Amino acid sequence: MTHHVTHRILPSLVVALSVLAMEVSTFGQRPDYASLPPGSGAVPMRPYGESAGCSEEPAMLHRCALEKARTFNPPRTPEGVPDFQGFWVRIGARNSDNIEEHPQGFEGPGGRSLIIDPPDGRIPYQPWARAKVETHWATYWSPVQQCMPDTPPRQAYTNGAFEVVQTPGYVFVMAEQFGTYRAIPTTPRPHIGSSIHLYMGDSRGRWEGNTLVIDVTSVKDRVWFDNMGNTFSESAHVVERFTMFHQDALHYQATVTDPSVFTRPMTLAFGWRRNKTPGFQMLETACWEGIQGWLKLFSSLKETYRGGFTKQ
Repeated sequence: MTHHVTHRILPSLVVALSVLAMEVSTFGQRPDYASLPPGSGAVPMRPYGESAGCSEEPAMLHRCALEKARTFNPPRTPEGVPDFQGFWVRIGARNSDNIEEHPQGFEGPGGRSLIIDPPDGRIPYQPWARAKVETHWATYWSPVQQCMPDTPPRQAYTNGAFEVVQTPGYVFVMAEQFGTYRAIPTTPRPHIGSSIHLYMGDSRGRWEGNTLVIDVTSVKDRVWFDNMGNTFSESAHVVERFTMFHQDALHYQATVTDPSVFTRPMTLAFGWRRNKTPGFQMLETACWEGIQGWLKLFSSLKETYRGGFTKQ
């Protein structure tokens, strides 16, 4: 194959593999969005847009959305609770490559940290836990590559669309990525036993005014926060909060407490924007046996044609 023909074919191949590119990294080494200079705040990244009158930059969206929510009266279901039903896409969380601040690179546009507390936007690891994350690069094997479903809070910022359906006593959250779903009861009931651990965790919901609060226990530690290998233990406790601040926008906040891994609780925040495309339907997505071969092919092509790809 001549260089001329290869140059014409490669852009199409990149499109075909772009979904994989968003969720995987080069094997055995840090991807080019990994390095973040101390202090952050000035790393190269694409500008953020605006949704529902708020900047989509996570920290700014967090403050703006909560202020707007104080006076916003959301639509309601026949049961009188806020009506979150419909299709949604994430805002502020550009991808799930890295929840900490990271520069623009081949794999993505770069982004501010999703972590609003601690204020430095860094995961508050205990020293041993941060060292463990570093070891993931020697034999990189992402849970996404193993087709594992995204444990909360990652399910809320995974790729693709989301759908919310509400019935009396339940809220259902479905994600396009891998077809994961959650059936969240909103009437009082106990959590399952602490010896049981589930990929989606055990969720119990309740309404606090206009906010849906979801208490999540019994998570599995085989699911990462992102493709950087940031992780937690099976003792993690997640509290999610969904608040509508505009008829077409939701604020999302999750506090993760894990004394086995973190030195203090950690809070993430971003948003969802309503997908108003007429006739929209979520696609059926799935992993398949042998995906590892495609990922290795993409990694090889990426290293060989890195300069040409970024210019397309």
